[in-house]
Amino acid sequence: MKKIEAVIKPFKLDEVREALSEVGITGLTVTEVKGFGRQKGHTELYRGAEYVVDFLPKIKIEVVVATDVLDQAVDAIIKAARTGKIGDGKIFVMPVEQVVRIRTGETNEAAI
Repeated sequence: MKKIEAVIKPFKLDEVREALSEVGITGLTVTEVKGFGRQKGHTELYRGAEYVVDFLPKIKIEVVVATDVLDQAVDAIIKAARTGKIGDGKIFVMPVEQVVRIRTGETNEAAI
Protein backbone atom coordinates (compact mmCIF):
# COMPACT_ATOMS: atom_id res chain seq x y z
CA MET A 1 0.00 0.00 0.00
CA LYS A 2 1.08 3.55 -0.70
CA LYS A 3 0.03 6.96 0.57
CA ILE A 4 -0.23 9.72 -2.00
CA GLU A 5 -0.02 13.33 -0.83
CA ALA A 6 -0.74 15.84 -3.58
CA VAL A 7 -0.53 19.60 -3.12
CA ILE A 8 -2.57 21.31 -5.84
CA LYS A 9 -4.21 24.61 -6.75
CA PRO A 10 -7.57 25.01 -4.95
CA PHE A 11 -9.68 25.40 -8.10
CA LYS A 12 -8.47 21.99 -9.36
CA LEU A 13 -9.91 20.02 -6.43
CA ASP A 14 -13.16 18.93 -8.10
CA GLU A 15 -11.37 17.81 -11.25
CA VAL A 16 -8.84 15.77 -9.25
CA ARG A 17 -11.57 14.19 -7.12
CA GLU A 18 -13.50 13.17 -10.24
CA ALA A 19 -10.36 11.79 -11.90
CA LEU A 20 -9.57 9.67 -8.83
CA SER A 21 -13.15 8.46 -8.71
CA GLU A 22 -12.89 7.33 -12.34
CA VAL A 23 -9.93 5.06 -11.47
CA GLY A 24 -11.85 3.54 -8.56
CA ILE A 25 -10.57 5.58 -5.62
CA THR A 26 -13.48 6.60 -3.43
CA GLY A 27 -11.98 7.87 -0.18
CA LEU A 28 -9.64 10.78 0.33
CA THR A 29 -8.75 13.48 2.82
CA VAL A 30 -8.59 17.14 1.82
CA THR A 31 -6.86 19.88 3.81
CA GLU A 32 -6.58 23.60 3.07
CA VAL A 33 -2.91 24.51 3.38
CA LYS A 34 -0.60 27.41 2.56
CA GLY A 35 2.88 27.32 1.13
CA PHE A 36 5.20 28.30 -1.64
CA GLY A 37 7.81 26.77 -3.88
CA ARG A 38 9.34 28.37 -6.92
CA GLN A 39 6.42 30.81 -7.02
CA LYS A 40 7.83 32.54 -3.92
CA GLY A 41 4.54 34.33 -3.31
CA HIS A 42 3.45 37.53 -4.99
CA THR A 43 2.73 41.21 -4.31
CA GLU A 44 -0.83 42.54 -3.92
CA LEU A 45 -2.28 46.00 -3.66
CA TYR A 46 -4.89 46.60 -0.92
CA ARG A 47 -6.35 50.07 -0.25
CA GLY A 48 -3.37 51.73 -1.86
CA ALA A 49 -0.80 49.78 0.18
CA GLU A 50 1.39 47.14 -1.40
CA TYR A 51 2.11 43.99 0.58
CA VAL A 52 3.76 40.64 -0.07
CA VAL A 53 1.80 37.41 0.15
CA ASP A 54 4.48 34.85 1.03
CA PHE A 55 2.26 31.82 1.47
CA LEU A 56 -0.21 30.93 -1.26
CA PRO A 57 -3.41 28.95 -0.62
CA LYS A 58 -3.19 25.32 -1.74
CA ILE A 59 -5.12 22.09 -1.24
CA LYS A 60 -3.48 18.93 0.10
CA ILE A 61 -5.09 15.66 -0.90
CA GLU A 62 -4.17 12.48 0.96
CA VAL A 63 -5.20 9.05 -0.27
CA VAL A 64 -4.01 5.52 0.49
CA VAL A 65 -4.11 3.09 -2.42
CA ALA A 66 -3.15 -0.48 -3.20
CA THR A 67 0.25 -0.64 -4.89
CA ASP A 68 -1.24 -2.04 -8.11
CA VAL A 69 -3.33 1.12 -8.72
CA LEU A 70 -0.65 3.61 -7.65
CA ASP A 71 0.44 4.57 -11.17
CA GLN A 72 -3.16 5.06 -12.32
CA ALA A 73 -3.88 7.30 -9.33
CA VAL A 74 -0.75 9.43 -9.81
CA ASP A 75 -1.45 9.79 -13.55
CA ALA A 76 -5.05 10.81 -12.81
CA ILE A 77 -3.88 13.52 -10.40
CA ILE A 78 -1.28 14.82 -12.84
CA LYS A 79 -3.74 15.05 -15.74
CA ALA A 80 -6.47 16.70 -13.66
CA ALA A 81 -4.27 19.15 -11.72
CA ARG A 82 -1.95 20.34 -14.49
CA THR A 83 -2.42 23.87 -15.83
CA GLY A 84 1.06 24.16 -17.31
CA LYS A 85 1.83 27.20 -15.17
CA ILE A 86 4.12 27.61 -12.20
CA GLY A 87 2.53 26.52 -8.91
CA ASP A 88 0.67 23.44 -10.20
CA GLY A 89 1.91 21.54 -7.14
CA LYS A 90 3.68 18.36 -6.17
CA ILE A 91 2.88 14.70 -5.56
CA PHE A 92 4.59 12.69 -2.83
CA VAL A 93 4.33 8.89 -2.57
CA MET A 94 5.15 7.07 0.68
CA PRO A 95 4.90 3.46 1.86
CA VAL A 96 2.11 2.52 4.27
CA GLU A 97 2.74 -0.35 6.66
CA GLN A 98 -0.73 -0.89 8.08
CA VAL A 99 -4.30 0.37 7.78
CA VAL A 100 -7.11 -0.41 10.23
CA ARG A 101 -10.75 0.54 9.76
CA ILE A 102 -11.83 1.54 13.25
CA ARG A 103 -15.53 0.65 12.87
CA THR A 104 -15.07 -2.95 11.63
CA GLY A 105 -11.51 -3.84 12.53
CA GLU A 106 -10.71 -4.63 8.89
CA THR A 107 -7.03 -4.28 8.08
CA ASN A 108 -4.81 -3.33 5.15
CA GLU A 109 -6.36 -3.55 1.63
CA ALA A 110 -9.77 -4.48 3.07
CA ALA A 111 -9.72 -1.25 5.09
CA ILE A 112 -8.89 1.08 2.22
